[in-house]
Amino acid sequence: MNTRTQWIIVGGVVVALGIGLYVATRVFGSDLFPVAPGSKAPEFHAATFAAGAPKFKNISDYRGQVVLLNMWATWCGPCKQEMPGIQALHEQLGPSGLRVVALSVDEPDMGEAIRAFVAEHKLTFEVLHEGSGTVERDYQTSGIPETFLIGKDGVIRKRVIGAAAWDSEGNVRIIRGLLAEGTP
Repeated sequence: MNTRTQWIIVGGVVVALGIGLYVATRVFGSDLFPVAPGSKAPEFHAATFAAGAPKFKNISDYRGQVVLLNMWATWCGPCKQEMPGIQALHEQLGPSGLRVVALSVDEPDMGEAIRAFVAEHKLTFEVLHEGSGTVERDYQTSGIPETFLIGKDGVIRKRVIGAAAWDSEGNVRIIRGLLAEGTP
């Protein structure tokens, strides 16, 4: 076998490995790169519910801040149960810098239902909406509610599947610790 043939074989193997790696990341991407504590929070694009025309927010808009990102829906019973605790947490730690972001995953045409939910529960933190399923896929949610506590460095510090008492002593202590950390 001459040198040229050897290089052709090596090149073929490298191309085959590259194609295999590309296919593996597409097929098994969520298994290879799970969204979990210690990983960077994936980017998202969601509409606000501020007065006037909707504005769009991304996770990068909160860079340098501690964020409690709660994914919920208007029809979700456990979401309704945990909202008072999230509101209480916002009232307690919002002035210290905690950003509470409630991201509704309701269908795209549910704007009025979302506004009614916010009014009924007297929510004063930021409410966003993204109804395409993209955020749920990118964050690898397994249901709702699902909440991600994200540090100032954009890294997920805690992930909770299901309703939680976010205003509990333990959660407040964790969040105060994150708020005390320096900005990266």
